[in-house]
Amino acid sequence: MESISVYRSALGIDVCAERLDWHRLPERSRGEVANTPDGIQSLVADLRKVGVDIVVIEATGGLQRQVASALVAAGIAAAVINPRQVRDFARASGQLAKTDQIDAQVLALFGLRLQPQPRNLPDAAALELADKLARRSQLVEMSAAEKNRRHRASTAMKRSIDGHLAFLDQAIKTLDQDLDDTLRGSPAWAEKVALLEVVTGVGPQTLRRLLIDLPELGKLDRHGIAKLVGVAPLNRDSGTFRGKRAIWGGRVKVRNTLYMAALSASRFNVPLKAFFERLKAAGKPHKVALVAVARKLLTILNAMLRDTSAWNPKLVEKRA
Repeated sequence: MESISVYRSALGIDVCAERLDWHRLPERSRGEVANTPDGIQSLVADLRKVGVDIVVIEATGGLQRQVASALVAAGIAAAVINPRQVRDFARASGQLAKTDQIDAQVLALFGLRLQPQPRNLPDAAALELADKLARRSQLVEMSAAEKNRRHRASTAMKRSIDGHLAFLDQAIKTLDQDLDDTLRGSPAWAEKVALLEVVTGVGPQTLRRLLIDLPELGKLDRHGIAKLVGVAPLNRDSGTFRGKRAIWGGRVKVRNTLYMAALSASRFNVPLKAFFERLKAAGKPHKVALVAVARKLLTILNAMLRDTSAWNPKLVEKRA
């Protein structure tokens, strides 16, 4: 049986743009450093001297990347945690107050109590791709907002908005080309692109989102990947009460993109369309059947990358 490591010391780091607040348990020592390369290196140097079993950092929209990468590069185990998990843990621990130092303490306690597993962080190339994909989403949101404003704008303002929309459209196309060139031109991703792009329903946006924002694809079993994305139905039972199963949590952007892919697959991917129609004929609500298609599509793509196997319609009938 594989041994399970037990953390006896943990350091929580609350990350903000200007500084890093840290708290170490069980010693209850604490402090702060500037969130700069020099500040991060000084913290890493101190941790290498005193030692710590795990460093716990909350995911903060990318602000955590620099310090997390520095820790891992120095051989210090680090776990980047979903903010929702941390908030739920704080409430369950009775900690309702919130300051940067309290947050750092909660993260350290999270490390000791829940023993999170350290994760390998993506390399610089993967981080750059993730940044570009995030920027694309921002540009799409800007474009949608401008289109909404255009309906209420005067003729003069429409010309201004049209100019901005043209700029945004070109910026989006440039990013799309950059993303596609990188994915297809890199040995790390080119084989995965070739395997997945032939699956009907998996368009360019789905392909980018899965490969960039779901690096675990092909590395987990079907239950793990479905739960990670948030398309696994979760029980809501208590005593004799049996609630409806529902999907919850997971990686929202990946799940939303996968849902749109399922809409396409349920219409144009022959075996998945048949799967969808069987569920509907059995009385499943439309949305429930679509989520089932999304989950089935995800597990098939996961199996294809895991086994380096080509698309096979028979996978729809198997427990991939």
